[in-house]
Amino acid sequence: MTCKIHLATDGKGRPLGLVLTGGNAADTSFFTTVLEAISVKDGRPGRPRSRPDRVLADKAYTSATNRRFLTERGTKVTIPERDDQKAGRLRRGSAGGRPRSFDAEAYKGRNVVERCFNRLKQWRGIATRSDKTARSYLAGLTLAAALLWPR
Repeated sequence: MTCKIHLATDGKGRPLGLVLTGGNAADTSFFTTVLEAISVKDGRPGRPRSRPDRVLADKAYTSATNRRFLTERGTKVTIPERDDQKAGRLRRGSAGGRPRSFDAEAYKGRNVVERCFNRLKQWRGIATRSDKTARSYLAGLTLAAALLWPR
């Protein structure tokens, strides 16, 4: 059995929400699930914060559904467009619509999530995925993620 970690981090590389799925699961289909897993209590009274100001994601997460989800929530979107989507839009001509907005400078911050994965994988059990059950693997992953917060 293989599994895949879907992770959202803040700008400092601290894990905010994670979801564990089967290894054959598409990244884009769990985009909203990961964002809905975010819940940050900032010390003020009231509900925890659950909506990011901006989402930086790679090309695997570009889809009309994901973009619509983010814009309906008032979240800025920085996701590059895949080459096949660009070609399809250009092929349709004026009916294809305008090119997606993309902030290349903001996108440079996306490597923070990759660095978080690298820090999580410093734990040998997470890197090798040696746990027999997804439940125990998720428990170890959650513990490692919690230990990254005080740093």
